[in-house]
Amino acid sequence: MKEHWEKIYATKDKHQVSWTQEVPATSLHFLHSFRLNKNSAIIDVGGGESKFVDFLLDEGFTNITVLDISEQALKKTQVRLGDRASIVKWIVSDVTEFRPIQKFDVWHDRATFHFLTTKDQIEKYIELASRSINDDGYLAIGTFSDKGPTKCSGLDIQQYSESALEQTLTYHFKKIRCLTEDHITPFKTKQNFLFCSFQKAA
Repeated sequence: MKEHWEKIYATKDKHQVSWTQEVPATSLHFLHSFRLNKNSAIIDVGGGESKFVDFLLDEGFTNITVLDISEQALKKTQVRLGDRASIVKWIVSDVTEFRPIQKFDVWHDRATFHFLTTKDQIEKYIELASRSINDDGYLAIGTFSDKGPTKCSGLDIQQYSESALEQTLTYHFKKIRCLTEDHITPFKTKQNFLFCSFQKAA
């Protein structure tokens, strides 16, 4: 899996991959709804070349971690950020093998979770997220909806309806709200996403 993603980011620019998003508006909408302090600990899981970190820095957040399986992707983002990259913690890891040394107030994931297609992978992820989020912390997650693609970057994915995602996370997280939206790719095609916010269950 790591070799797959390193090759993708080494050989393609942002206009050649479907997930490019110039403004992560829905992610930012959920983030703002959490009413965080600027020193709140935020992790962007599968952050890669995402511009979510740029907007977090623009808004003055100071405790940001970006995790991705691809070192190439993170290097590209660090170059883009320039001197501001030193403010961010960068972690190269498969999320299911991630061993955090801190807890987070927000766990943000746009389009990593749906690449986990086995029960073992999904359970590992959910347990990890639950352990890694502070009490009363938040999970913001985006996946392909049940009306979205069945593959991405040549890999199988797991689609989710709102009820299916809520049921999958229900033991550890309480749903706040969900919405679906069409992501327009650089190739002008549509991908239907499900975005949901959750709070860690007591």
